[in-house]
Amino acid sequence: METTISANELEALFDALPDVVFFVKDATGRYTHANLTLVRRLGLKRREDVIGRSVTELFPATLGGSYASQDRRVLEGEVIENQLEVHIFSNRTPGWCLTFKRPLRQDGGIGGVIGISRDLGQPDGRHPTYLRLRRVLAHLQEHYAENVRVATLAALAELSVAQLERHFRRVFQLTPQQVLTKLRIEAAMRMLQGEDSVAAIGLACGFADQSSFARQFKATVGMPPRDYRSMLAST
Repeated sequence: METTISANELEALFDALPDVVFFVKDATGRYTHANLTLVRRLGLKRREDVIGRSVTELFPATLGGSYASQDRRVLEGEVIENQLEVHIFSNRTPGWCLTFKRPLRQDGGIGGVIGISRDLGQPDGRHPTYLRLRRVLAHLQEHYAENVRVATLAALAELSVAQLERHFRRVFQLTPQQVLTKLRIEAAMRMLQGEDSVAAIGLACGFADQSSFARQFKATVGMPPRDYRSMLAST
């Protein structure tokens, strides 16, 4: 016997998870469901303050535009899985998460978007490979601005490349490449508080050129580096 769970039931279920944002949007990009975690992180008090509104109404302009563009891709049929992102909360505090979005199929077509964003948790220190993987993490932290080869990381952990990828995701919830991206973006976010040019910061953080830096920064943070710097200056 097949059981169907409604969006209302999912919303109530996800209300109990403070580290997970849950949402459903219609074909126009307006929220039809939102758990209380999302409501609170928007700095709002009631679910009704979110329902019926779009991301461009609820988030700062640059962030809202980026999220709307992502939603349009999903409405065209794309599935977004394990997307590493920085979410900027209402108090300007950044938080790392993994985002999953899927088309909501209705009557043979796509009627909306359903998704979650899950906060990154603490590493699993009890995993048998944890100490070896810590060597890899330390190497990434020290050499994130360089051209890091996965084969080198696997050798440090005394694992095959496939084993490294699998165990790293199990322990840190991220692939080694995602951790490298996270370290580079974190460094860039710190440096954007200073006076160095965007191009110089991109090179200092390991990106090949300003274009690749801007592209990765926007994909991860939701806005270009210059807009992030402007946002910091306005706080």
